[in-house]
Amino acid sequence: MKSTDYIAYTINRLPKGYVFTYDDFSNKVNSKESIIKALNRMAASGKIEKLSKGKYFKPEKTVFGNLEPSQKQIVKDLLEDNGKIVGYLTGLSIYNQLGFTTQVSNSIQIGKNEVRPQFVRGRYSISFVKQKNTINKENIYPLQLLDILRFINKIPDVTIENTLKRFIEILTKMESKEISNIQRLALKYQPSVRALLGAILEQLNFGETNLLKNSLNPITKYNLKGADKILSTTEKWNIK
Repeated sequence: MKSTDYIAYTINRLPKGYVFTYDDFSNKVNSKESIIKALNRMAASGKIEKLSKGKYFKPEKTVFGNLEPSQKQIVKDLLEDNGKIVGYLTGLSIYNQLGFTTQVSNSIQIGKNEVRPQFVRGRYSISFVKQKNTINKENIYPLQLLDILRFINKIPDVTIENTLKRFIEILTKMESKEISNIQRLALKYQPSVRALLGAILEQLNFGETNLLKNSLNPITKYNLKGADKILSTTEKWNIK
């Protein structure tokens, strides 16, 4: 099979919205130049679209135009390294997905142990937040939730009261082992996150919270205006 036929055949078998690079064909096509030319020809003809330098995707076509890949596809090389999870999606896209805001954005935020400067990929601005906890499949969801508490004052188009209501709604559906895990992970977050989580868990009467309480400075105050409208436990956790 000719290299151009192999590339076309491989792309035809890819799911719509899948992002790929030159490397996806290098095991069968020795010439990188041939791959580049073939992909550029296919992009010019509309069979594929270029996301950014060296990155392409197979678009899903609708009556309203071509759909873009999912954000996870767009940054998948930043989320995994040789099959190991090294990052997770967070920020506005996750707040929207979890029902905390209706706002959408062309920015993508990623939590990682080692961060790098912000950059642009296609129409998206990619930024990073430092995550001190181990990142694995089991931890991604609780870390996303803790990030909501971490940036609770920065979530657009929503009040702290409504954010807390939604957060409580989510926690009430979690099992005790999941609650224990989120408490453990919170220990590597800022004191304000630990205090707010402790106040929420105590409000819900979700077992022991001494792990969080003992990690806090008893004289530090946390300014989270509006939290006391939802939580009756704010004074005990020095939240004002």
